[in-house]
Amino acid sequence: MTQPWRYQIQVQGQLGERWAHWFDDLNVTKSGTEPEITTLTGAMVDQAALLGVLHKLYTLGLPLLLVRREEGEGD
Repeated sequence: MTQPWRYQIQVQGQLGERWAHWFDDLNVTKSGTEPEITTLTGAMVDQAALLGVLHKLYTLGLPLLLVRREEGEGD
């Protein structure tokens, strides 16, 4: 079995607290004021897990700014 990869995902806007439980395994940080940027970072076991996170962000209507796989393997 392969190791999970760490990803950084940035979206424009604020991830509301009531949706935070959707992303329990990821670190969620906010920066900026206008526009506000939300960054999610953490390990994902495979491409399907990454797609699941991206789909959730799409469902919330948050514009995608960045998806980057970080150097080195997961946690």
